[in-house]
Amino acid sequence: MFKGFLIDRKYRLPRIWSNNELKKFSHLFAGDVVNVSGWKDKDKEGNSYSGYFVNANNYYISNYKSEARGLQGFKNEFYLDLTQDLDEKYAGRFDVVFNHTTLEHIYDVRKAFKNLCLMSRDIVIIVVPFMQQMHSGYGDYWRFTPLTVRNLFEDNGMKLLYLNFNNHKHASVYIFAIGSREPEKWQALINNEFGYKCEGIFLDKFESYIGCRAITNSWLSDIFQALRRII
Repeated sequence: MFKGFLIDRKYRLPRIWSNNELKKFSHLFAGDVVNVSGWKDKDKEGNSYSGYFVNANNYYISNYKSEARGLQGFKNEFYLDLTQDLDEKYAGRFDVVFNHTTLEHIYDVRKAFKNLCLMSRDIVIIVVPFMQQMHSGYGDYWRFTPLTVRNLFEDNGMKLLYLNFNNHKHASVYIFAIGSREPEKWQALINNEFGYKCEGIFLDKFESYIGCRAITNSWLSDIFQALRRII
């Protein structure tokens, strides 16, 4: 039971947190929405992410080859390799581009991030790990800081609208962020009250202890690891 609790805190808590973050904003967005590298579009709480975007006109899923947890044969699903030059038919094709915890698995992460931004007419929503145990059998290359996320958006002609991170004890830490090509359009609706802003006051409000609750004091960590070995 205790072992299950540890796994739950490492993987399930940050997923639930990021889902709740998405629910705060997803209803604001209309038009064409795509979940990039979305696999089965499941939120791991028994629901589909398509249900979050209640005002979307059309909802799409992209995946990368069936043998890599990819193509499922769903409606509005298409093949997309984020490490290749973006097909022109997808450039500026979507109003909202959503991507959950896949960028860490792509070695050419700058190319992948660029493609996400190229696909969007306005909004890009990402969830990436700041601190998480190395995992998966298909590559795990990167961890991201808030400043990295801000700069990646700005490198691609977008502004950071919102950024937040979970702060659970002994749990993985995710970053949830929204970037936009038209930030002034969203100022009244997304005022960053839950997160950390980069425009002028970002560094003043930035919590320098991001991830501090995930890392225990050394003596507690020794006890924690000893219990894990026993169990």
